Amino acid sequence: MFIASSRRKDNIAEYLLYMWQIEDIIRANDLDIDKIRKTVIDPQTQLDDNQKHQLEEWYESLIDMMRREEVAKSGHLQLNKNVLVQLVDLHSALLKDPRFPEYTKRFYEALPYIVELRGKSGEDRKGEIETCFNALYGMLMLRLQKREVSRNTMDAIDKISAFVALLSHYFKLDEDDRLFNKDDEQQ
Repeated sequence: MFIASSRRKDNIAEYLLYMWQIEDIIRANDLDIDKIRKTVIDPQTQLDDNQKHQLEEWYESLIDMMRREEVAKSGHLQLNKNVLVQLVDLHSALLKDPRFPEYTKRFYEALPYIVELRGKSGEDRKGEIETCFNALYGMLMLRLQKREVSRNTMDAIDKISAFVALLSHYFKLDEDDRLFNKDDEQQ
């Protein structure tokens, strides 16, 4: 909860990947708040009792949402899907706007890898932005498992990461109403 809030403000890509990880942690604990308390909340010695209580309530609300939205076994919460929709909308706007040539360049550098990944996904094809996040999340899981990654995969992740980092940067500027302002020097 505390990390999610901080990441949401600072880096939307990190936030979304973190929230996907939280969904998986909840699933790994069988949507059971007692298990989550023992494995996730109680070990956080840096938190006081009030913070632990707030964290537990946050997990309980996520568990409830996962049950209501029927994503207990797989899929993503609507609040996370909404973030993806916002990113897709911004992506489309940036590609159409000639003031963002660096963004377009980064996208086209990542596009061959995105197309390749989408081709490997079979019938369950996602959009370009979600494909990027699936790749980044997959890499996160491989790193957590300390599994070896091929050079080709690393090249793909590097291009996708650079693209998503720029999208995330522009998302923050857009949320601060500083992206499409013609006088803004940070474009």
